[in-house]
Amino acid sequence: MTSTTEDRPESGAADRNFGTEPPERLRDYYRQMTLIRAFELRASEMYRRAKVGGYCHLNLGEEATVVGLMAALEARDYLFTTYREHGYALCRGIGPGPVMAELFGKATGVSGGRGGSMHLFDLKARLLGGYGIVGGQIPPATGAALALTYRGEPGPDAEAVMCLLGDGTTNIGSFHESLNLAAIWHLPIVYVIVNNRLGMGTTVERAAAEPELYKRGCSYRIPGERVDGDDVLAVRDAARAALTRARTERRPGLLEAMSYRLRGHSVVDPATYRSKEETARLRTLDPLPAFRSRLIDAGLLDEAAAAAIEESTEQQVSEAVAFADDSPDPKVEDLFRHVYATPVPNTSTRLPADPVVTETGTAQEGIA
Repeated sequence: MTSTTEDRPESGAADRNFGTEPPERLRDYYRQMTLIRAFELRASEMYRRAKVGGYCHLNLGEEATVVGLMAALEARDYLFTTYREHGYALCRGIGPGPVMAELFGKATGVSGGRGGSMHLFDLKARLLGGYGIVGGQIPPATGAALALTYRGEPGPDAEAVMCLLGDGTTNIGSFHESLNLAAIWHLPIVYVIVNNRLGMGTTVERAAAEPELYKRGCSYRIPGERVDGDDVLAVRDAARAALTRARTERRPGLLEAMSYRLRGHSVVDPATYRSKEETARLRTLDPLPAFRSRLIDAGLLDEAAAAAIEESTEQQVSEAVAFADDSPDPKVEDLFRHVYATPVPNTSTRLPADPVVTETGTAQEGIA
């Protein structure tokens, strides 16, 4: 068991050396972080304007963690997420337009308007769903890792699974059951706890007897590590190392990223459980302006270039909103499509108020 930091440092990662990192890659990390921030702020606005229905959970403040994790994940890998997944979808290469359209419930959405904010899904991007039930993603992610063991031998080019979860999820039964099975069966999976120190409004210390959550893997002899979620490179490197072990040794891993959200649990949560002082302190740790300053101080970015990136991402998000606004609603007659993966005899496709028997006296389609 290792820990890179006992808690999220006040200074973030301002003194981390960029080393031999290609400047263009670092600038792209900033671009991705900026895109997530712009998208989430606009999603919050659209929710308040009643463009977005249902629940809506944002990655505001978690951009460095999101980008770092997705930078470590290969295109061939599979991703299972929580309901706070907009940024992950964007970093997996899904366009802002289809993601925003899904939030709007439109037919052009990444899930055809069926899933909304909490249930993004794209098989091509190997994003196998956001899950609205706390911990609901852990068993299927573990099952996917088991399936991979039947598809090929371990090695540097093997596929792996990354499963995201929140700090509160570590207290439910499926977390422990899945980690136990992953260890017994030597599965190529990395579980990532995005620890924002609050299970909705309850602090980790009040809910977990062992609040250093990465240590929970030791019960199953799974290596664990805690990283500063504000440091995109630290997150990437830790996740990449864990994924390498999963690929080559078939050894599961547990990574804990300390990454505070800057808003409430969801868009409608005023976060009154945080004091004004705590809220102000968290804003000083905002990873986006911190990374911007680091790049400028290192001579890898200037104010004009940074402003151009920010303007470009704002334009992308504006276009995404326009795309979602102009997209059609799902057709009523398609309501029952995709209920089953394959056709099932005698399944009803009758809509509310449809007659059970037609005017000709025959049963409606799907009615036995």
